Amino acid sequence: MVESAYPGAETYELTIAIVIFKPDQETVLKTIQSLRHALQLSGLTQVKIFVIDNTPAASGYDWLLEAMEGLPFEIMSGQGNVGFGRANNIVTDAVGKYHLVLNPDVEMEPEALANAIAFMTDHKNCGLLTPKAFNPDGTRQYLCKNYPAVFDLLLRGFAPRAIKRLFAKRLNRYEMRDQIGDVVFWSPPIVSGCFMFFRGDVFKKLGGFDARYLLYFEDFDISLRTAKFAEIAYVPTVRIVHEGGNAARKGWWHIRQFARSALIFFSTHPLKLI
Repeated sequence: MVESAYPGAETYELTIAIVIFKPDQETVLKTIQSLRHALQLSGLTQVKIFVIDNTPAASGYDWLLEAMEGLPFEIMSGQGNVGFGRANNIVTDAVGKYHLVLNPDVEMEPEALANAIAFMTDHKNCGLLTPKAFNPDGTRQYLCKNYPAVFDLLLRGFAPRAIKRLFAKRLNRYEMRDQIGDVVFWSPPIVSGCFMFFRGDVFKKLGGFDARYLLYFEDFDISLRTAKFAEIAYVPTVRIVHEGGNAARKGWWHIRQFARSALIFFSTHPLKLI
């Protein structure tokens, strides 16, 4: 564990959890730099950043220590590859008034955190906020989803482009493209885990993510559980760029994890085939 010296309060205004695994340093550095700028504009003083490294036998943090200089941070390692959800859950007891689950491949606009906090301040019923997202090439990325059918997941994740074009209308409905735009949208059924801005007490009440998921679908599950007692909002003034990528392009290990997590998800939540 590596920790910065930080004279903060016992209760943080904002905590941020970033889980890394065999990280691409250039990508993570972009994330940290954008986070630094966003924190500067947020006006917050009681902040803690947790970097949780799932890399087995992780070592050599000079590059990260340099990038985090001047920021209130803690690097947590040694747990091995316990999965995205369990790694995030390590800091559940320490979460502040607001808690951001942030992927290491996300760059946020400088006003993102300030706008997220302003929205949460004005809407006490909101327990989870999701942003407007873009791909690195500037095209829109849709983080909100309708409840998935197995067919939608297979189509979106693994079908060739020609097949996807045949089912474009269906995929657009699944990604809520006709509903998610430039105004606030309440109660999207599913939101992405790449940027989840929680009210801290909501994240604690949830107990964090379901630890059974190693990778994939943990964000689906926590979205549905959150909606049982708090509102979820898509807020377009909170803007990010997310690199992302689907499981099929990442190889067989990711495909197996996708299938495993899908089985867990549909054994917990209603099965919808088509």
